[in-house]
Amino acid sequence: MRSIILTSALLFALSAGSALAHQCPTMMAEIDAALPNAQLSGQDRERVMELRKEGEELHEAGDHDASEAALAEAMTILGIHGGESDTQ
Repeated sequence: MRSIILTSALLFALSAGSALAHQCPTMMAEIDAALPNAQLSGQDRERVMELRKEGEELHEAGDHDASEAALAEAMTILGIHGGESDTQ
């Protein structure tokens, strides 16, 4: 019985850790905050919006790695990286 409890606790900890590792919602929020004031060409603005939408759809489908890749590309175009701006 004791080993079952320990195994269950370990599995729970591992699953919670992997779920928390994904930053999709945070990345989407950063994009949403930066986009209105971003100095972008029309083409770049459109691309960021496409990548943002794609990232959200992938996140909702459970493909967090692909979501983060799309969102990271959008953030690069915007000049933001993980909460930090390139304009220092």
